[in-house]
Amino acid sequence: MLGIFTPFLMGGVIAFVLNIPMKAFEEKVFGRWKGKGSGKARRPLCLVLSIVSVLFVISIVVGTVVPQVASTAAEVGKKIPAFMDDVMEEVDKLAKNYPELTRQIDQLELEEINWDSMLNSVLNFLKNGAGDVLNSTVSVASGIISGIVNGVISFIFALYILSQKELLEEQGRRILTAYLPEAVGRKVLEICGLLYRNFSSFITGQCLEAVILGVMFVVAMSVCGMPYALMVGVLIAFTALIPIVGAFIGCAVGAFVILIDDPLLALWFVILFLVLQQVEGNLIYPKVVGNSVGLPAIWVLMAVSVGGSLFGISGMLFFIPLTSSGYALLRESVNDRNARRRMQATQRKGNRPEDKDVVMEEDGGTDAPAKKVPEAKAPERKAGERKNGKRS
Repeated sequence: MLGIFTPFLMGGVIAFVLNIPMKAFEEKVFGRWKGKGSGKARRPLCLVLSIVSVLFVISIVVGTVVPQVASTAAEVGKKIPAFMDDVMEEVDKLAKNYPELTRQIDQLELEEINWDSMLNSVLNFLKNGAGDVLNSTVSVASGIISGIVNGVISFIFALYILSQKELLEEQGRRILTAYLPEAVGRKVLEICGLLYRNFSSFITGQCLEAVILGVMFVVAMSVCGMPYALMVGVLIAFTALIPIVGAFIGCAVGAFVILIDDPLLALWFVILFLVLQQVEGNLIYPKVVGNSVGLPAIWVLMAVSVGGSLFGISGMLFFIPLTSSGYALLRESVNDRNARRRMQATQRKGNRPEDKDVVMEEDGGTDAPAKKVPEAKAPERKAGERKNGKRS
């Protein structure tokens, strides 16, 4: 069932992500467009602009990072032969400085190579391994084709959702009203609204935080004269979309790229990264992302750890707003229960006789000075009976 509905679930995720820039275009860019035909043209135009903006960001990341990483890998490949020559020179020096080690190695008896067993292994691989390789190739090809088809279906499904989201919302409300009690349906809608706000705020805040962090690295590396400032800044901004651990992935790649040119400069880059990471973690992230989801830092760490253990990177992104929603619902429930218990305790306390006496004393009862009563209206007999505890 999960495999069947995976394209539609992915389509829902794509629609949710694209809805954020599309809603911004509709409200802030074309919100005042009131001309003829604006109602029918606004939605398709904003949808196309949101898709183009997302593709533009992805193309910038890929076009900036991939060529630089490929050139660095090629440069590393060119330096490997020289590195191996240096290793062999060090081995020769070691053999000259420690002749006893060389004699011990020479005394080792080398095992004879069994050519018959090697030939049999090659024949067995040609018989059995070729079929396995063919099956693996077919499975990989079918997996690629299936992934492309599912991606196309997901994208088309996302377009349908975005073009008719108001109609789908109204249909969902009608279904809840028809099949659930009014109180339960209202609570379900409240939870859905909370989930939508938390997920939207988290995605927006995470993207804003990643852009701020990338700009900080580009400016700091340019001021310090470090190479590959733009590439490293874009890479760190892209990997910073992964909460907490994403920026360290970008740091590792950036340090490796700089290490090829200057090892000492790579060390300074790591120090710069730690400084900027502390500034971002203590000042920027709590203000931009922490307030947007309303989740304390300890629960953010727990959500990232649990989500990453269960579903990998997607779990890290999914579990923070989900945990924030659960945290908000639990906080509301706890506050309501505690308020009801305090109210019940106050009511029980107010129904006790001694509590009434205390209230009367506070209002001016036994401790208050008695009013002067004329003697004719206050007979001594009633006063005496009242003093002895008798009632007439």
